[in-house]
Amino acid sequence: MEQTVGIVGLGIYLPQTKMTAKEISQATAGAWSEEAVINKLGIVEKYVPSGETCDGTQEMGALAALDCLKNTGVDPLDIDAILCITEEWKEYPLTTSACYVQDRIGARNAWGIDVQNRCCTCVSAMKIAKDMLLADEEMDTVLVCGGYRNCDLIDYTDKDLSFMYDLACGGGAILLKKGYGKNLLLGTHLMSDGSVVHTCGGEVGGICNPLTVENMGELNRLRLMDAPKMKGLLNTVSMPNWLHCIDEALRKSGMTRSDIGFLDVLHMKRSGHKGLLTELGLSEEQSIYLENYGHVGQIDQILELKLALDEGSVEDGTVVAMIAAGIGYTWAANVIKWG
Repeated sequence: MEQTVGIVGLGIYLPQTKMTAKEISQATAGAWSEEAVINKLGIVEKYVPSGETCDGTQEMGALAALDCLKNTGVDPLDIDAILCITEEWKEYPLTTSACYVQDRIGARNAWGIDVQNRCCTCVSAMKIAKDMLLADEEMDTVLVCGGYRNCDLIDYTDKDLSFMYDLACGGGAILLKKGYGKNLLLGTHLMSDGSVVHTCGGEVGGICNPLTVENMGELNRLRLMDAPKMKGLLNTVSMPNWLHCIDEALRKSGMTRSDIGFLDVLHMKRSGHKGLLTELGLSEEQSIYLENYGHVGQIDQILELKLALDEGSVEDGTVVAMIAAGIGYTWAANVIKWG
């Protein structure tokens, strides 16, 4: 009998503080009106750090993991591995987030590793977790979790970064188990284009541009190093690449677009979200637009699935297409058969 991998449950952590569309408009010095922030960028409000230590990315990942364990009743000692999707912007540079989570939640039997694929990390890590579980007969349970707060890195006066004004803050966790028998993780497909890998990121503080007194003001800032190249590529290939990933993930699952019951998709500008639904022949009721949450990076997919389950948009029998994209650039999709 073919082995399967299912989702046991989810966990979420969200801060206590939000930033409104009006506040984002003010941060742009009026370059973007409140109305444009809402209607074009698709942000009514978004979660931002509260200033408390619990809103560090490693700690938010741990809090989400604890929420997941509470929701599922799983003993942390039964976790075999932790794939941590915490962003590189964290409490202390060059520390391993998976080890932090392992200690924080008491998963003493688990080994841990950090996985980095920007906002595509959750879908990527879910595939890695499934493949590990099926390949290693001694593994049964893998925790995928992490925190995100790249909203700290945004300069709202930089007009090139307007598509990142939605970056937010939060943590998420998803627990996968071999032979669980329901909520099955089926096919996954990823594709990358490294030609734009150095067009977006932190310009200073690395090997190529070390930190100096003169450039210190640019530390911990996201920038587009080549805006025309990056935006030109994305405007041309993003939609086709997403659709290709979805179609391939469906093919690997023995399904077609007509089987999709819910689209679990990262936050993007409002027109892009509607365009994707139209391409797939889905209604707005078959997805949740995260306009009141913002783009919590690689946590979006876990957050949206949790919201969909809570409101009944995903129920037993629903086929979920989960999609993501991360700067670098990578696109991904997986298929989940809930129930």
